[in-house]
Amino acid sequence: MHADWGDIRIFLAIARAGSLGAAARACGLTQPTMGRRLKALEAATGHVLFQRTAHGFVLTDEGSAMLPPAERMEEEFLSLERALVGSDRHLQGGLRVTSSDWFGVHVLTPVFSRFAEAHPDVTIELVTDSRLYSLSRRETDLAFRITRFEEVDVIQRRLMRIGYAVYRKRGAGTEPRLITMDAALSHMPDAIWLREQLPDVPVAFRSNDRQAQARACAEGIGIAVLPSALGDNQPQIERLDLGGAPPSRDVWMGYHRDLRRLPRLRALVDFTVELLAGDATEGPGER
Repeated sequence: MHADWGDIRIFLAIARAGSLGAAARACGLTQPTMGRRLKALEAATGHVLFQRTAHGFVLTDEGSAMLPPAERMEEEFLSLERALVGSDRHLQGGLRVTSSDWFGVHVLTPVFSRFAEAHPDVTIELVTDSRLYSLSRRETDLAFRITRFEEVDVIQRRLMRIGYAVYRKRGAGTEPRLITMDAALSHMPDAIWLREQLPDVPVAFRSNDRQAQARACAEGIGIAVLPSALGDNQPQIERLDLGGAPPSRDVWMGYHRDLRRLPRLRALVDFTVELLAGDATEGPGER
């Protein structure tokens, strides 16, 4: 078999996305190019790798057999790529960072702005998304999460403790309604705490977006539990004392161990820790 590694990557992208269009967007290629590359790979292997259905591309038996070794090839290639990138000693180039929306806007962006002043040749791409991007597949270089990382070979540390508080619109009346997380995130500690504090108060607004909750609170829809770093920066809302503080959360920072010697990443990590860490503790493998 004489298959090009680039075609193997396209095979993996289609297998994960389930369609040529979505895979093309992930790879930064056009859909016709993806189709041609897939045909070339199928010709090289001598097998049809996908069944074309009304619901998308589904792996054939031969495609399913090819998937595990293709994923191992990908991991070896990415490991080599990370090792080469990690040997780069110049403080220049790009870094991709992911976090939740409100944390990226209200906590990280001020830090990154100061970092950009000190290191103008480093470009930071901040992606605010609830999706957990893969560090091992280089979907991101640095990630911030409210839970520990479970990925293998990730260096992580507890960066900071985020406090939460109850907020309402300034001058709002005494008959509250609730603003809280959507059903998928109703297990969040602050959502449970708010329901326990006000079990008989109706819910007026739900959202998985903290900034949307803050906006709804500013519009007077109801009261909300918000991260204090977000709520205290909204001039239209004020804190409300319900007799106790909502539970706080840890923020974890992580990156792949192969990038631990990448100068620009180390500089950004150290800069962020210096400004935000507080009582942060190091995780296994931190250097």
